[in-house]
Amino acid sequence: MTARNVLVTGGNRGIGKSIAEAMAAAGHNVVVTTRSGDAPEGLRAVRGDVTDSASVDAAFAAAEELLGGPVEVVVANAGITKDGLLMRMSDADFDAVVDTNLAGSFRCARRASVGMIKKRFGRIIFISSVVGLYGGPGQTNYSASKSGLVGLARSITRELGGRGITANVVAPGFIETDMTAEVPEDRQKEYKAAIPAGRFATPPEVAAAVLFLASDEAAYISGAVIPVDGGLGMGH
Repeated sequence: MTARNVLVTGGNRGIGKSIAEAMAAAGHNVVVTTRSGDAPEGLRAVRGDVTDSASVDAAFAAAEELLGGPVEVVVANAGITKDGLLMRMSDADFDAVVDTNLAGSFRCARRASVGMIKKRFGRIIFISSVVGLYGGPGQTNYSASKSGLVGLARSITRELGGRGITANVVAPGFIETDMTAEVPEDRQKEYKAAIPAGRFATPPEVAAAVLFLASDEAAYISGAVIPVDGGLGMGH
């Protein structure tokens, strides 16, 4: 394995933190972005807000300083939800989710591509969701933002694929996090009944897919959607 310089956005908790920890454990040089700039235990962090281009540029510059070189692997994980029924969803709630989840990922990929093109190596990994492919009631904004990552990855692949840069999407399903733990037990049973695997995933299972896509062995995989959902969406 070649140790790479890795930046994970939204790496302070949940899936992002698990990805960052798995990358570090595998020997990569890892920095995470957090809105506060505070680092989770055992990780290094820089302050970054993916909804602001200047903040993204500053976060990358600070990360490159810590890493001692350009970012070679970027994991665009930062995301939010503002669920609501279609007819009641405000423009503000729709725009906020798309600006963070989709445009934020674009801003990170754009900034990362500068160093990757020079190096003729790069791994751009977008964290989507089964909801982006499968849909979800009350989540038109979230689903649209996560679905858009597929088109983003595939266009980047066509644009930069000849420069040793790949762009892929990981689409997690229901994951065991603090958020899902708060879902009532009867509702959890309903969700699990719809999942062929019969259970929720763990954050390290999502991290394993990201770790593979970041590897040298995944050099010929680009524009792909890797579902980590126990068969719920089956990679639509």
